[in-house]
Amino acid sequence: MQEGTSLHPTVTLKAKRDVSIRRKHPWVFSGGIKHIDGQPKAGDWVRVRAHKGAVLGWGHFAPNASIAVRMLTFNEHLPDDAWWHATIAAAVRVRKDLDLFGTPNQNACRLVHAEGDGLPGLIADFYEGVLVVQCHTPGMHRALPILTAAFREALGPALLGIYDKSAKAMAKNGGDQSVDGWAWGKAPHGHAATEYGCKYLIDWEHGQKTGFFLDQRENRALLAAHAKDKKILNVFSYTGGFSISALVAGATEVHSLDSSARALEVCEQNVALNGLDPKKHQCIQSDALEYLKSDELSHYDIVVLDPPAFAKRASARHAAVQGYKRINLRALQSMKPGSLLFTFSCSQAVDDALFTNTLVAAAIQAGRNVRILHRLHQPPDHPVNVFHPEGSYLKGLVLRVD
Repeated sequence: MQEGTSLHPTVTLKAKRDVSIRRKHPWVFSGGIKHIDGQPKAGDWVRVRAHKGAVLGWGHFAPNASIAVRMLTFNEHLPDDAWWHATIAAAVRVRKDLDLFGTPNQNACRLVHAEGDGLPGLIADFYEGVLVVQCHTPGMHRALPILTAAFREALGPALLGIYDKSAKAMAKNGGDQSVDGWAWGKAPHGHAATEYGCKYLIDWEHGQKTGFFLDQRENRALLAAHAKDKKILNVFSYTGGFSISALVAGATEVHSLDSSARALEVCEQNVALNGLDPKKHQCIQSDALEYLKSDELSHYDIVVLDPPAFAKRASARHAAVQGYKRINLRALQSMKPGSLLFTFSCSQAVDDALFTNTLVAAAIQAGRNVRILHRLHQPPDHPVNVFHPEGSYLKGLVLRVD
C-alpha cells in the first residue's frame, strides 16, 4: 500500500450496496453510503469499503453529488505515479494499435474516454500534436501535473502541447474555478487536424467540447460513401464535419445549417482549407426546427440530423424523446422518396431501443415507408467499459425514406 493511505478518509457502503462495485462499476452513489470516516473535500482520494469492512478500491470524492465517488482502482492500493503512467500508456496503445493517429491521412482521435479507459472524469482529445484535456471532476483536475507527465512520456515528440479546457466543467462540478490555458507546451492558432484525409480547423479555446466532435468520425466516413453526386443538407452542422467529408467525397451540393454564426464561419474556413469549390457549399444560419418546417428538404438527396444532447439525465428523458420525434417528423414529412436520413442522438439517457421506437413513431405519423439501412454507434476510440454500459451514449440510424 502506498505510504500515507491510512490518513485518507474512508467511505463505507450500506449492506448489499457493494455488488456493483465488486462487478467493477465505477460509480458509488450517495444513497448507497452508510457512513464516512473523515471529512473529505471535493476531489480528495477516499478508500471505499464494503458493509463488513473489506476494501473495495479507491476513488475521487464529490460532496453533494448523486455520484459521490468515481472509482479508479478496485484493490487495496492507492494509485501512485506509476499507476497513472501505466494507465495513460495503455489508453494510447489502444489507439496506436488501431492506427487512429500518427499517419498523414489520420491524426485526430480521442486518447482517453473517461470510464471507457478506466479514468472517470477525464477526456483527452488529440488533434495532430495538440492534446486538449477536459477534467470533469476536481480529483482529476488535481492530477493534471502527473497526467501531463504521463502523456508526454506516452506520446513523445508527437506531442506539441497540452491545452487544459476544464474551467466550465470545474465550475459546474464544484472544483476550483480554473482558467483554461496551456498545461504544457503550445501550438499556433489556426491549428488543423486530419481525419481520413479531410482537414478541420480546431478551436479548442472557444469551440464546443474540446473543439470538435471526434465521435462522429466513422459516421462521417459512411456519409462519404453515399455522398458522390448527391445534394446534402447538414443540420446542426457546427463547423462542418459531415459537410467537408461529403464535399471531399464528391457531393455536388452541400448546405450547412446551424444557429451559430461563429461555427458557420469556421465551416467556411474548412471548405477553403480543403481546397473545395465554394460554389458547391452554402451556409444557412437558422433555427433548425423552423427550417425543418419548410418544404426545402425535398431538394436534398441526403439529410443529416446531428443535434446536441436533448437529455443530460434520466429526468429529462421524456422531453428529449419528444424533441427527437419533432425534428425527425419534420424531416420525414418533407423528404423526397428515395432519399436518405442520417439521424443521431448523443443523449445517454435515450438508449438504442427508445431512439428507434421514437423514429418508428415519427414515421407512422408522417405516413412514410422507412427502411433502416445502418445502425450507428460511437467509434473505437470512444470505448465502452463492459462494466459501465452507461458509456454507450451515441446512437444513430441511416434510413431510406420512400
